[in-house]
Amino acid sequence: MPKKILGVMRIGSNPQIEKPLQSSEYFHQVIMPVYIPNNEGYFKDSFNVLRISIDSLLKTVHPKTFISIVNNGSSPEIIAYLDDLYQNNKIHELIHTNNIGKVNAINKAFVGQSFPLVTITDADVLFLNNWQKAVYDICDAFPKAGAVCTTPNSRALKQLTENIFFDCFFSKSLRFTNVKDSQAMLDFVDSIGNPWELRPIHKQKCLTVNHKETSAMVGAGHYVCTYNRHALPEEGFGKTTDLMGKKLMYNVDVAVVKKGYWRLSTVDNFTYHMGNSSEKWMYEKLQNTIQEKNEIELPRLKKLKSAPLLNGFKITVFGALLFSRHLFWKNFLRYKGLKKGEAKYY
Repeated sequence: MPKKILGVMRIGSNPQIEKPLQSSEYFHQVIMPVYIPNNEGYFKDSFNVLRISIDSLLKTVHPKTFISIVNNGSSPEIIAYLDDLYQNNKIHELIHTNNIGKVNAINKAFVGQSFPLVTITDADVLFLNNWQKAVYDICDAFPKAGAVCTTPNSRALKQLTENIFFDCFFSKSLRFTNVKDSQAMLDFVDSIGNPWELRPIHKQKCLTVNHKETSAMVGAGHYVCTYNRHALPEEGFGKTTDLMGKKLMYNVDVAVVKKGYWRLSTVDNFTYHMGNSSEKWMYEKLQNTIQEKNEIELPRLKKLKSAPLLNGFKITVFGALLFSRHLFWKNFLRYKGLKKGEAKYY
C-alpha cells in the first residue's frame, strides 16, 4: 500500500514576522464600559442616555484621542449600535464580553494599550467642550497630578487626599477659594441622590491648590476621571468577583495615592452625570457643544520615584492624625482660609 504524503502546511514566511509595530499617533485613551442588558425597568431609558454620552464624547475630544468601548454583556440592540460605531470608524476599539464586572471590563481595554493619558468613564456622562484642555492645564501646572476629575465636588477634599495635605501643609498654594459653579455641584449630588451632601458653605468655598493662573480642587470622583498612566499599575487593577459598586473603583483610586500622585478636580464643571433617564437639558447641552477639531499637545507627565514607605505614612499615620482629630482638622481649615463659623460646618 503506497505511503500517504501529507500536503505542505505553510508556503513561504509570514511577511509580518519581525516587522516593527507602527507607533501610534494617539496619546489619550478613553475607556467606557457599557452594561445595558435590556430596555426595561432601571434600563428603560439607558440607550438614549448612552447615545447622548457617546455623541458628546465624539464631539468634544481632540483628533489624537483613542476611544475604547467595552460591551460588558449588553443587549443585541446595544451591540448593534456599538458595532455600527466601530464599523464607521467613530470609535477605535470595541471589545465584546459577557458581564464580567466593571473593573474587569476596564482591565480588558487598559492592559491592551499603553497611552500616556487614560480617561475611565461611565456610560452616562455628558461631556462639554474643553474638558481635555482643562485636564491638561492641571497636569502641566501640577507635576504630581495623577487623577483629574472634570466634575468638581468640594466635599471630596478628604477622599484619598492625605498626600496633598502632607505635601502642601505649610504652602500658601493650598488654600480655600470661591466656588465657580455651585449649581453644577448641586446638579451632581442631586443626580446621585445625595442633595443633602452639600451644606451652604460647600457651595461657597472649596479647597484648591494653585499655581500661577491654574487652580485645581482637592479631591476627585471616579465616575469620570483622567489618569496619568504612570500613576496606575501597568498590569491593571486586579480581578474582582463583584459586578458593580463604589468599592470596585477603590483599587483604581488608591493606586494613584500609593504612588505619590494627587487626586484633583477642575474648578469649572466640564462633565455631567446623567443617570438612567434622559431629560431635555441634556439634549440642549449636547446641541450647544461644537465639534472639536483642534489638536492639543500632550501635557508634561511626570513619573514619580518610588517611595512606598513615605506614601504609606502619608495615607495611614498622617491622614489619621489630620482627619480623625476634630479640633486639629477644624483649625487646619481655618489656617487655610475659612472663618471659624465656616470651618465648624465644613
